[in-house]
Amino acid sequence: VIFNDLRMKAQTLGSITPAQAVALINDGAAVIDIRESDAFSKGHLIDAKNLSPKEIANSKKLNSRKGVLLVCENGAKSSRALLELRKAGIENAFSLKGGLVAWQQENLPLETNS
Repeated sequence: VIFNDLRMKAQTLGSITPAQAVALINDGAAVIDIRESDAFSKGHLIDAKNLSPKEIANSKKLNSRKGVLLVCENGAKSSRALLELRKAGIENAFSLKGGLVAWQQENLPLETNS
């Protein structure tokens, strides 16, 4: 029970709201969408890169100096991926709390691969 509680706190520690994410993106953070490519092509944050959770730890597309924002459908997968990034030494990484669902609820813009 204690382990599960600590794991849940660690996952939410780097979770940020859509409004905080906008500020991070405006400061030049890289946006990494870890959803499947077909979901990504239907709509994603502007200028997001689509990488699998396995690809992100070694990716040259991550700009950790300016920050990294991980996005998934509802925030669960990106929170787990965030833990892996932090273990890899990328401290300036964050997960979008509520994922793309929360982003859309705030009526924030998306782009599609058309």
